[in-house]
Order: sequence, then structure tokens, then C-alpha cells
Amino acid sequence: MSATFAGIDIGSNSTNLLITDAAGNELVREVNVTTLGEGVAASSRLSDAAVARTLAVVQRYAQTIAEYRATTAITGTAACRMATNTVEFFQQVQRITGTTPRLLSGDEEARLAWHGAVESLPPIGGTTLVIDIGGASTELTVGDTAVRDSVSLPFGVVSLTEAELQSDPPRAEELSNAVSMVGDAVDNSVIERPMLGEATRVVGVASSIVTIAAVELGLRSFDAQRLHGMVLTRAAAEDVFRTLATEKLVDRVHNPGLPVERAGVIVGGCCVLVAIMRRLGLDDLIVSTHNLLDGVVAELRGSS
Repeated sequence: MSATFAGIDIGSNSTNLLITDAAGNELVREVNVTTLGEGVAASSRLSDAAVARTLAVVQRYAQTIAEYRATTAITGTAACRMATNTVEFFQQVQRITGTTPRLLSGDEEARLAWHGAVESLPPIGGTTLVIDIGGASTELTVGDTAVRDSVSLPFGVVSLTEAELQSDPPRAEELSNAVSMVGDAVDNSVIERPMLGEATRVVGVASSIVTIAAVELGLRSFDAQRLHGMVLTRAAAEDVFRTLATEKLVDRVHNPGLPVERAGVIVGGCCVLVAIMRRLGLDDLIVSTHNLLDGVVAELRGSS
């Protein structure tokens, strides 16, 4: 078998696998919601239940990677940065996979997500801003041929939902507070880093943005070809937000394009996205189904 490369991204909301060949052609891509970041903001620990869910998925990924005999990199992000028991968790991952996980800093996460997002899009003459909404943080990163600046906002779909969206459906004041908190953080970031608000092109990555786009299209099944490169307007994002935020969870799960396992936190993702689009004055953005994991695997291929 020719050289193959694999990455496992252990995120705060999902644990993801990507395997490519030496040329970067995708062989396997899998996303599973494991909600590792559940409760971390309050307890500062990865819960036993969240760890068990995540390790079960990692075990299955390890078997797939072994079949491809792939050189492997494993990364952890915001939930792992926040938790006090990450070392113990990483030791368990290492025992299962034989690979020592790498704890990404906010800057490293932003850089890899930016490269993963833009490598499959046409080059442009100006700058590209990448919006990466995760489970416990959101990265805004801008660059041209390389990353020029970035900021990590302390709001993600899991953490914002747990902190602000307590009702089912969320009350109007809960939604307003959530959007305002994110918007204020965006305002402060742009004041300190003006380049974030001056991008030629804006790209949105990761599961929340892809899911919002899928709901807008009413997809009955995931279709990467329709989603990758799709232009998602602010009007469409606001419309999806209004629809999902006013439904009870038992009704929300029936929206085409919305996986059941994401229905509990997608309103939080909508709050983050619309807050960013409003405060940056964005009319639209380009959806990318490529993300942090593509950056991790591309880096792995380049170093081999």
C-alpha cells in the first residue's frame, strides 16, 4: 500500500477522522459527536461519560487507521486546553492508538484551520478570513498566502449553550444575551486587530456552519459536493436561526439537514454565527467542508 496519512481531531463537540493518500486525496472522512467539552466550563474536568464516549470513537478510528497503515497525528483543542485531567485522557488515547496526542494552542488551532479551509478553494488576490466555530471556542483567522492574525473567542456551541440557553426553546432574553456576548467579543477583537474586519473573502468551517448551510438547503442526507463552496447569505443564516431557535428540541430534530445529535447545541452555533456576521457587516460567506483536520493532515504529509 502506498503512503497514507491520518489525523484524529478530538474537538470539544465532535471527534473527527481524516485519512488521505500521499497526494492529499481523501480516502476516509468521518465525524462523530462525542461532546467531550460537556460540563468542562463549570467543572474544569473532562467527565467520565464524555471521556468514555470519545475513547469508544477513537478506538474505532484506530482500527480503521491500522487497516490503512497510516502515519498518524492526533490533536486536542479547547476542551482539552481547559480541563485539568487532559494528561490522563491523552494517556488513554495514546494507549489505544500508539500515538501521543498534541494539545493545540489557540493560535495553532487557528493556523491549521485556516490552511485546511483555504487549500481547496481558489486563490484570491486579497485576504481570507476563516470563521471556525467549535464546541468551546471560536477562532477568527485572517491571512493571504499565510496567516497574518487571529483571535480565539471563548464561546463555542457547547459552552454557550450550557451557559446561556437554558430553556426549551430558549427564551428571547437568553438568545439576546448569547448573541450580545459574542458580538461584544467580536467588536473588541476587531478594535485590537483591524485586519479581521477588512478581509476580501470570508470562509466558514466546522460542523455548526456546515449544518446551518445544510438546513438552509433542506438536505435529507449529507452532500459535501453541494455544501463545499456554497455561498451562505446572512439573510439565510438569520432565517435558519429564527426557525431553529423558536422550536422545542423534539420539533427541531425534524428539520432536514440537522443531525439529531447536533440538535441540542445548534441554536448556540446559530447565535455565534449571526453575531459574527452582524458585527462584521458580512452579507455572506463561503462554506468549506474542509477544516482544522485537513490542515493537520496536510502538515503531517509535508513533514514526512
